[in-house]
Amino acid sequence: MAAVRVRVLVVDDDALVRSALVMMLDGAHDIAVVAEAADGAEVPAALDRHAVDVVLMDLRMPRVDGVTATARLRARPGAPEVLVLTTFDTDEEILGALRAGACGYLLKDTPPPRIAEAVRRAAAGEATLSPAVTRRLMEHAVDRADVAADARTRLAALTDRERDVVAAVGRGLTNAEIAAELYVSVATVKAQVSHVLATLDVGNRTQVALLAHEAGLV
Repeated sequence: MAAVRVRVLVVDDDALVRSALVMMLDGAHDIAVVAEAADGAEVPAALDRHAVDVVLMDLRMPRVDGVTATARLRARPGAPEVLVLTTFDTDEEILGALRAGACGYLLKDTPPPRIAEAVRRAAAGEATLSPAVTRRLMEHAVDRADVAADARTRLAALTDRERDVVAAVGRGLTNAEIAAELYVSVATVKAQVSHVLATLDVGNRTQVALLAHEAGLV
């Protein structure tokens, strides 16, 4: 039986970048690029035509930018995950993309094998952030006391064990790694993550990780 592939939509207004990404991702045995788009405005039609697991999204595009496209996409029933791949790492763009529902944020200097692995992790609902992005999130939390206070207030609704899970998610650990660290089963971690998402009213693990950074848990 053929292995199930992660189906990817590549969104970037640079045709050369799109071609390079398609070539790189299609070279992985478990990933298939099923569609391309040159602008965020083209994303809805592409999703209507193709079954997609992960959208690899650029941010700065001429008509509909990546943050807007991500927010619109994530509002769709059964929406695929969004993994941002961009050259820009300003606070506004990082926070905008993550709050819009992106599950990961990579810079275009990321090595190809790490991009492919991030696509796999996105398909599994896990977060991936470039190291530079993680540093920016930490600096943002330090610089904004009001942001930290708000994040801590939101996390106060969780149990101590759930806050441990939030901290682990903020460090980018997988469910299996969290289970090993906390000496519980993977099924227990999955249930705790689901309860955390519902309690905090957020859409994915990356938004949990953002709160963990803002609250100073990481």
